[in-house]
Amino acid sequence: MEKTAVTKRLQAVGAAREFGILLALVIVVIAATVANPNFLFSSDGWRDLLLTPSILVLVAIGQAIVLITRNVDLSVGSILGLSAYLTGRLFIDIPGIPILAVFVAAIVFGGLLGLINGALVAYAKVPAMVITLGTLYAYRGINVLWTGSDRVNASDLPKDFLALGTGQVLWIPILTLIAIVVLVVIGWIMKNTRSGREFYAIGSDPAAAELYGLRVTRRLLIAFVSSGALAGLAGVLYTARYGTVNSQAGAGWELDAVGAAVIGGVAITGGVGSVWGAAIGAVLLLTINRALPILGIPDFWQRAVVGVLIIGAIVLDRVLAVRQKRKLIAAREDD
Repeated sequence: MEKTAVTKRLQAVGAAREFGILLALVIVVIAATVANPNFLFSSDGWRDLLLTPSILVLVAIGQAIVLITRNVDLSVGSILGLSAYLTGRLFIDIPGIPILAVFVAAIVFGGLLGLINGALVAYAKVPAMVITLGTLYAYRGINVLWTGSDRVNASDLPKDFLALGTGQVLWIPILTLIAIVVLVVIGWIMKNTRSGREFYAIGSDPAAAELYGLRVTRRLLIAFVSSGALAGLAGVLYTARYGTVNSQAGAGWELDAVGAAVIGGVAITGGVGSVWGAAIGAVLLLTINRALPILGIPDFWQRAVVGVLIIGAIVLDRVLAVRQKRKLIAAREDD
């Protein structure tokens, strides 16, 4: 009973955090729309509101899985860039290659890069921040070496593939639909399956998870492979969305992904949060970037607002954690 009550409390806190972030998103959209109705009430405004965050949502979902295990993946931007360039090269070097085959190749490629991260963290027992900071630069260096001064242009890509980046189904961009499907599937797995719940158990207390008999190493590998695979998928969609890919594609996305997850309620200390919150955080982050110029706020303050959001989310996590700990101690004393 006590365990069930604690779980319900944590779920209630998580739901409250996600609702709060969603409410903040609605307020930002309303404020920007009042300042400029075209922000929402135009074909481009509605489309950009849904389309712009779609790729970051995928990267943030993968980042959230890793963060929940009390780790971090700083290489996702470099994996995205490598996967994006791989996508272009496949279309250039193998004329007529099926689009589905390119998707599979990029996802597997990203997953393999993630596996390298996970293996180094799980077996070498080196902190994930150190490992993935190293692979961030290593993967980016490989990208620069591979790309050189070359780049992929829209003219090198099939029209059917580029249509994925601009196409819509019932006024909803195709990229957004892909992100939603991935979010729903992974969100369900994380909440309703034993393997999904084990990620939270590992992040809450890795040593206790080991003693309990959970396969911590396997779960860490799966977390990093998932993050890499989703960054690989994001790389394909990045190419479809923008059409042009150079050696700097995806630069800085790792910080946006971490920021989106943290803003969305995923605790940097692990064990708390959801991929739903990370997705909403990604939408909020990029919507703020679009809305603040409309509200007349200079670029410097735009960055400052995002920084304040991240710091506020971390402080709130600590406050909630301390409050929850006190409640648990009080409950035990009452028993």
